[in-house]
Amino acid sequence: MVQSLQVSEIVTTWVDVCSLDAIAPYTGVCALVAGQQVAVFRAGNGDEVYGLSNYDPFSKAFVLSRGLVGDRNGTLKVASPIYKQNFSLATGQCLDDETVTIPTFTVRVVASRVQVAIT
Repeated sequence: MVQSLQVSEIVTTWVDVCSLDAIAPYTGVCALVAGQQVAVFRAGNGDEVYGLSNYDPFSKAFVLSRGLVGDRNGTLKVASPIYKQNFSLATGQCLDDETVTIPTFTVRVVASRVQVAIT
């Protein structure tokens, strides 16, 4: 008996967004990636970057890239500039309302260029 396993291949395409230097430490920028607004945040002076949806579900506005980056009890987060709800940069989980989560995006830095993954 011969068994075959179905192999599912996921192809990731990386979209170049900007240079790392274009994002000041502890701030974010917005990029249009595959028709979606992605808020890209730089956490600190290094090359640690995160991607979240730019859409704030509380204010119903695309503003999260303009939020305040910081941490809450060791969790890196962004505070919405409108009503100040906080979202984890790593998971998109709202730290103020556990029923709300926003989409996250895989982001990397290659040769000082920030790239967002689309699959």
